[in-house]
Amino acid sequence: MRNPFSRALPQTFAALIITLGLAGAVAGSDSPQARAEDSQHADWREQNAYTLGVQAYLYAFPWAYMPNARWLRTEAIGWQADRFDHIRHLEDAAHLSGGAPNNDTLYSRAWVYLKDEPVILTVPAIADRYYTMEIVDFMGDNFAYVGTRATGTEAGNYAIVGPDWKGVLPEGVRQLPPSSTPWATILGRTYVKDASDLDAAHKIQDQYKLTPLSQWGKTQTTPPRDAEIWQAFDPKSDPVADWKTINHAMVEVPPPARDSDLLQQLARIGIGPGLDVDAQDASTKRGLARAAVEGKKIIAEAFTDGYLQKAVNGWNYPPPATGRPSPTRDWLFRAVQMLAGFVANDPVEATYFNVSVDGDGKPLSGKNRYVIHFDKGGEPKVKAFWSVTMYNLKYNLVANPINRYSVGDRSGMKPDADGGLTIYVQKDSPGADKEANWLPAPEDQFFMIMRTYLPAEDIVSQTWLPPKISAVGE
Repeated sequence: MRNPFSRALPQTFAALIITLGLAGAVAGSDSPQARAEDSQHADWREQNAYTLGVQAYLYAFPWAYMPNARWLRTEAIGWQADRFDHIRHLEDAAHLSGGAPNNDTLYSRAWVYLKDEPVILTVPAIADRYYTMEIVDFMGDNFAYVGTRATGTEAGNYAIVGPDWKGVLPEGVRQLPPSSTPWATILGRTYVKDASDLDAAHKIQDQYKLTPLSQWGKTQTTPPRDAEIWQAFDPKSDPVADWKTINHAMVEVPPPARDSDLLQQLARIGIGPGLDVDAQDASTKRGLARAAVEGKKIIAEAFTDGYLQKAVNGWNYPPPATGRPSPTRDWLFRAVQMLAGFVANDPVEATYFNVSVDGDGKPLSGKNRYVIHFDKGGEPKVKAFWSVTMYNLKYNLVANPINRYSVGDRSGMKPDADGGLTIYVQKDSPGADKEANWLPAPEDQFFMIMRTYLPAEDIVSQTWLPPKISAVGE
């Protein structure tokens, strides 16, 4: 595995050497000739901002990523908090905002504002299908679940509370564990058997409700007055836009006090709650602009290299701490989880395997043809369902002539003659007799995710062995 920090470390040492060299020159002479000689060297302020900025970007990535995720995922409901946006179709190639969405469930998503009061989540009785409400704080950490596994199939009312709330809830409302941040997001998933099942799933979605505590019992509710959902600064037009987004977001979601030492260092280069990046000198801003670009590369390459993941036959098990990365204090891990999936389930709820290489370690590409073969009885064991989904390197689903984005235990694949199961992964059809088992690929590189919902213990404990992906020719 390549070290994801391999690009940043040489710059760190270069900054140290350059800084020492410049200090010696300044001590020896301040003549015009000396200043001219110094100008031929790299700018120490730029290097200092760059080297510190790369690590700052990994730490601060939630404050850079989440405002844009919140903006995009509330656009359809007028950028309102405490309201569900129910996606009425299974996601397809029209989804272009990344996040590697599934193609198995209908999403019901919301952002809840918890600074002033709790928000009550209402769900109906759901006995005929799997569903889950994953509830996640601004840092990407799951802090509560409502659903088939966590709370059962009965109807219920559940209070989502902020970090400092104390009070009394109405009768029949159950308090969930608190969020660590004043903003939280809900990603609800409602299983759909097939296209004919959509109407039934829609009726369930219509019964999911969010109600601020002060409006409990009222027929009509209004969004919280102080919950501003704002658009992130645009990196395409401003090279320090991500840092401006970070500084603004840190005002509404303050960093934890335990990180004060780090924040003191970052404040020296203009990074922190409410600070003004534009007030920094030109050299520092150049370094920060470079750091944001390189930080994104590090995060993306760490994911494709399988950072902290357990590699088995080319597939990657997620880190055991997936879904709750902040307590590990590994900021790269937290950033990787967010970039690759927006939010991630706890492994006991759903374990996702990702794969970017074949069984020989070569990158997956639509220029080749592949098979994924399960021996008889060798498919992943789950209490809900499993699927394999195709993505391009922008974390979006892949357009294809048959509009198929995933295959799995509900998709009507045909077993082999010996009872096994073979999935054909390639750009063009494998033939009419095999097309039921075809997962279409793009022309260039891609990756796949195998999702296992309510997985068996051998998957949660990471002892199950997924099969190698075999290349069968160009």
